[in-house]
Amino acid sequence: MKVEGESEKEKKEEKNVNQTESIKIQEKMDEIEDLKNKVELYRKEVEEEKRKAEEYLTRLKYVQADYLNFRKRIEKEIEEIKKYSNERFIISLLEIVDELEMALEAGKNTNSIKTLLEGVEMTLKKLNKILENEGVKKIEALGKMFDPNVHYVIARIEKEDIEEGTILEEVRKGYIMKDRVIRPSIVKVAVKSINKNDVKR
Repeated sequence: MKVEGESEKEKKEEKNVNQTESIKIQEKMDEIEDLKNKVELYRKEVEEEKRKAEEYLTRLKYVQADYLNFRKRIEKEIEEIKKYSNERFIISLLEIVDELEMALEAGKNTNSIKTLLEGVEMTLKKLNKILENEGVKKIEALGKMFDPNVHYVIARIEKEDIEEGTILEEVRKGYIMKDRVIRPSIVKVAVKSINKNDVKR
């Protein structure tokens, strides 16, 4: 009887061990299943991110292509502007050429210097008007005080009765284009005469 009691006890312990192992196995299986689910979830997330990345890359390629086309178009337009920017000005100058030719022709036909001079004078006025429309203005010089920013001195003339630095003569006219000096006036200016007695001292 004692042997049978011990046998039943062993069976119970064995049963408990089996149940414990079964529970552990089930827990492991659950963990594995959970990991599989997580792996699947991560895989889907990676696939989604990959799809988005490919979509962004495609968009980027389109944007890059659009930018290159835009840049080419702008560069072409700039070249066109550079090429024909002086067209209007040249057309105006051609009108001046026409008028000078007519003035010369009129002078030849009439043998009149006065007619020729009048024609040239009218043409010069028109040319000055064209330059004015382009923002070109003459620099004031004669009788003004010397300004190194717009005047260039080639001679100094001794004058006692005129303030030193006053421009006495304009050798060549100067011009400003839209607040920028494109050609300074070439001038002669007044200076005080040097006292010879002062030099000897």
